[in-house]
Amino acid sequence: MGSLYITQDDVFIGKTDERLYVKSKERKLQDVPLIHLDGVVVFGRATISPAALAELLQRKIPLIFLTEQGKYLGKLEPALTKNIFVRNAQWKVAGETPQAIHVVQGFIRGKLKNYRSSLSQTQREHSEVNLVGAIAQIDRAIAKLDQAQNIDSLRGLEGAGSAAYFGVFNQLIRAEGFIFKPRHRPATDPVNSLMNFGYTLLRDNVESAINIVGFDPYLGYLHVQRYGRIGLAFDLMEEFRPLVVDNTILNAINRRILTPNDFTVEPLSNVVRLSEAGKKQFLTLFEKKKQSKFKHPVLGRQCTYQEAFEIQARLLAKYLMGEIDKYPPLVLR
Repeated sequence: MGSLYITQDDVFIGKTDERLYVKSKERKLQDVPLIHLDGVVVFGRATISPAALAELLQRKIPLIFLTEQGKYLGKLEPALTKNIFVRNAQWKVAGETPQAIHVVQGFIRGKLKNYRSSLSQTQREHSEVNLVGAIAQIDRAIAKLDQAQNIDSLRGLEGAGSAAYFGVFNQLIRAEGFIFKPRHRPATDPVNSLMNFGYTLLRDNVESAINIVGFDPYLGYLHVQRYGRIGLAFDLMEEFRPLVVDNTILNAINRRILTPNDFTVEPLSNVVRLSEAGKKQFLTLFEKKKQSKFKHPVLGRQCTYQEAFEIQARLLAKYLMGEIDKYPPLVLR
């Protein structure tokens, strides 16, 4: 299973028998068995046949639309599941409830522990870097999570831990031509450009997982409710940011799979974007990461990161419905 990424403009997406194909004029670009798909992502403009559209909906395969630059436009997928019990439990604990505080602690603990693991591994493998101070700062933030009495305090600890991590991110980069600047949108450096692009892809995958489980994607706990914001997807993706996106970015840069030549700079705004060739390279790496396997620390069995998005969503549902005592974030060492 995997996602089909369509990066060429003005293509036609059609269906023949049990296969989805992509054509540009009369040339067939891609031809994929539908049974192998768990998502279709379109960059830019595309035309899709009614038969292909109906098949994707019937098979519950989301169709996601992004601009050529990777900005999220929207998604077409089947209606929410009929599991009203999950959504009822989700809404019941909204606000400053003990359950909401607990799951926010979990989201942040997972993210910060995975940040710490990434830095610790780099420190062990590269003695020339100095990440000890940042690791200690993250440890201090993690230690205070259980004492926090409200969600705003937890947001402050998340901010402190993230600042420590991004404060040394340049030391994780070992290729010339790449310098990380403080996080911002739109990106004016290649590393931020990759992060913005990668986090958008991650959010789309996590949103699909929480929809499968039956959540209301707009009701989150860590991220402030805002019109149109899929808060729960942003919440649940926190623990996956370093594991999936940051890992893929560092792999692409440090192995020289992407170079500064794979980026373009817009003349007036100085906004940095991936070239078409660079985008295809990154999408290949991102998909490979999603399909890579690891032993899930709670289930004790092998799973892919793609499967882990749904596993974590189901663990969250079990906690909110009172079936388990704690929400266990995904933490890998």
